[in-house]
Amino acid sequence: MATTSPPGIGLLKGLGVTIKHLAGRPSTQMYPKERPDLPPRTRGVIALMDENCTVCMLCARECPDWCIYIDSHKESVPAAKEGGRARTRNVLDRFAIDFSLCMYCGICVEVCPFDALWWSPEFEYSEYVMDEMLHEMGRLREWMDTVPPPPGLDDGAVAPAEVAEAIEKAELEQAKAIETAEAADSDDAKPEAKDGGGKSAEAKPKKSDIRVEGGEVDQEVYDQLIAEGKSERMARAKAKAAWVRKEKQRLAEEQSSSDDQTSDTDAADDSEATSDDDASAADDGASADDTDEAADEAAEAKPKKSDIRVEGGEVDQEVYDQLIAEGKSERMARAKAKAAWVRKEKQRIIDEGGDA
Repeated sequence: MATTSPPGIGLLKGLGVTIKHLAGRPSTQMYPKERPDLPPRTRGVIALMDENCTVCMLCARECPDWCIYIDSHKESVPAAKEGGRARTRNVLDRFAIDFSLCMYCGICVEVCPFDALWWSPEFEYSEYVMDEMLHEMGRLREWMDTVPPPPGLDDGAVAPAEVAEAIEKAELEQAKAIETAEAADSDDAKPEAKDGGGKSAEAKPKKSDIRVEGGEVDQEVYDQLIAEGKSERMARAKAKAAWVRKEKQRLAEEQSSSDDQTSDTDAADDSEATSDDDASAADDGASADDTDEAADEAAEAKPKKSDIRVEGGEVDQEVYDQLIAEGKSERMARAKAKAAWVRKEKQRIIDEGGDA
């Protein structure tokens, strides 16, 4: 026989639960005064890294809501090798997502073959008008700054081949940028050697090739965004991007000043070579007036300095040791010693031609 409780017991239990939580602290967060502490992998909104987009249209075709709009145009790319055929590529003009239609299924993020779409934890993008939920490429790129970095590999895991190659390439570019900055800071106006044809032995990196690791943040931008009420994560991301842009601008200015210094030195070298040629021509004319017909024929057969080509495969050890003792870098000392050796070889060939 089932036992029955006296009437009113259930009511007393309910009142007990009420009284228990009556004096406790409420669990409701008072948003927006209290900011929610969300997990780092929260799927808040879809962000775009436009430089990775190849306009393959996979995301737009696979979207079940048809809320992605993409426009592009074609540009001709010159051939990579001489004699090759020019290629065409698609250039992204517009990438927009209508978040009033999006159901956040994440299919576009999954099917993108070049990691152009990412999940951002940002969630504060509501609007008062439905039409303003159509966000263009600029707004999607801003949300990319809030995307957290991918999680690291487990202990003992082998990095994918493409990741290892990308890391190695980034390290080489960073070392190249640092080396260029050091050369620009040096007092010498000619940081690199020239071959017999007068062309630079090593090309300088362009501004677009400079890569800087954003290990710091722009404190001024960070404080300004915090004062505007931005989240700490977004403020840190934007301040870090601002610091990277300033570093790139600084390296580009140092590079341009180094290029101007090198051009001035090249002009001085050319003027010195021209004066040497004029002096040599005057000496040849004076000797031709004082000698007989045989001496005239020998003077005509004498090679000119501009016709001499010497392979710079050696270095002037005396010049190299002197530059090293002065504290110059090993690369700069080797380049200047190699140039000195080439000048001596040219002079030696001229002297041998005169003796003949």
